Amino acid sequence: MIEIREFTKKFGTYCALDHISLKVEPGVIVGLVGSNGAGKSTLLRSIVGVYEGDGGILTVDGESPYENPSVKEKIFFLSDYPYFQSGQTLQDLAAFYARFYRRWSKEKFEYLSRIFPVGKKQRLSEMSKGMQRQCALICAVSCCPDYLIMDEIFDGLDPVMRQLLKRIVSGEVAERNMSVVIASHNLRELEDFCDYIGMLHRGGIVLEKDLDSIKLGIHKIQAAFRPMPEIEQLKQQLDIVTWEAKGSLLNLVVRGEEREINRVFESLHPIFFETLPLSLEEVFINEMEAAGYDLENILK
Repeated sequence: MIEIREFTKKFGTYCALDHISLKVEPGVIVGLVGSNGAGKSTLLRSIVGVYEGDGGILTVDGESPYENPSVKEKIFFLSDYPYFQSGQTLQDLAAFYARFYRRWSKEKFEYLSRIFPVGKKQRLSEMSKGMQRQCALICAVSCCPDYLIMDEIFDGLDPVMRQLLKRIVSGEVAERNMSVVIASHNLRELEDFCDYIGMLHRGGIVLEKDLDSIKLGIHKIQAAFRPMPEIEQLKQQLDIVTWEAKGSLLNLVVRGEEREINRVFESLHPIFFETLPLSLEEVFINEMEAAGYDLENILK
């Protein structure tokens, strides 16, 4: 299990992670999303032991990963910009990882090399970005890690390869109880892939919930009134994230149980109202706006 409690990481005077708390149980896929510079990549690099924290606790199976080879052997990190040595091929990359991961599976490597359309003897430097990521994933799964940490892995992959990646990773989670942490700006890809979502903003966790709870706990409401009720009156009865009024039409995003939200609106006798589900991308935008990160503020 990955356990993070009040973890802080600074670079000089800049606080990249500010008292972050997060828990990753065995056999789950956790997606990290957030604004640019929110600290996602710093958090991933802290989990894999690249960075040492400046406060708080970060452990993997009860031990710190920083400068700890026995812990790092349980982890495979797919960075946003995979590094390969000059002239290296997929075969060379496999031989390199086989020396460091005792659970390296030659059978999985051969199987995945047949599935993904990459040449084992072709130089990685001659491959496209998407093919390089496929090679990195082949080696990652072949190492049989307990924890697979991925940063923007969907970048450069076509839709077919993205679905193949998700199927293979999900299979490893189901078969070996592997845990996955993935940071991505591609929210639509995370929506049908992750069990839990953590939203970061300015070095802190804005929201951490399982995906179903996030979608069931926040709703988009469209309602028409004549006359329009006072917004302050509504705020006393509902947990309103964002709202916008245009004439007699009111658009809101509201947290809470759908039944209770409907009861409040029915008591106000609207001309009509409807409750609509939000996509993960819409949830992200609204949560970021509530945290002060919205388009209007950026344009000011």
